[in-house]
Amino acid sequence: MSDSTRQIAVVPDPASPELARTLDLAGYSWKAVGTTEAAAEAEPVGGWAGVIVNATDDLDGAWSFLRTVRKQNTVPTPALILVAGNQLAELEHRDDLFDDFCLSPFHPTELEARLRHLLSAEAEVQSADVVEYGSLALNLETYQASISGRSLDMTYMEYELLKFLAQNPGKVFTREILLSRVWGYEYYGGARTVDVHVRRLRAKLGEEHANLIQTVRSVGYRFGQSRWDS
Repeated sequence: MSDSTRQIAVVPDPASPELARTLDLAGYSWKAVGTTEAAAEAEPVGGWAGVIVNATDDLDGAWSFLRTVRKQNTVPTPALILVAGNQLAELEHRDDLFDDFCLSPFHPTELEARLRHLLSAEAEVQSADVVEYGSLALNLETYQASISGRSLDMTYMEYELLKFLAQNPGKVFTREILLSRVWGYEYYGGARTVDVHVRRLRAKLGEEHANLIQTVRSVGYRFGQSRWDS
């Protein structure tokens, strides 16, 4: 079910007919805003549940909006950005401004799946309360993570990806399998989102632990050491 009790900010104003229809049919409460000032004015008492920024027509304006929102909020509002295929390269240098992205034109099912994961406050609890690998610890009930005693500040999908990899150490996964197993749906042509999340995870793990997530050339990724590694 969607989070219909809290509102999503949609930028710009007005929202595209396709996006408006998708959000309405999925049961989301949302409001289109054109500026950061308008977003602040219309912000609900409990804060925005998230923000969707359509950058297809104004990428610079989208970055400016997200940059201001991230500076103003002590706790960053979960942000999803809609981009055209020719804008993908721009995402690599702006990882700190958004939590997930979706190619436009989008399929409603894909957008709904991304929103569900972006806004979800709960997740299925696995059989163990804590996943541990070396100095890494993931609490599956509180969604807290730490490495060498240092708390890790991660987005929902970063946590989900790290959890999945840590639960399957030594196994190699293609980007397509990770999309299906972690994001929970098949996304054709969007394996780049895995690379973006891996890069952000490595940065948050820190230089000392970044190699916990290993790149297997021409295949995908592997967590930790396999049984053949020394």
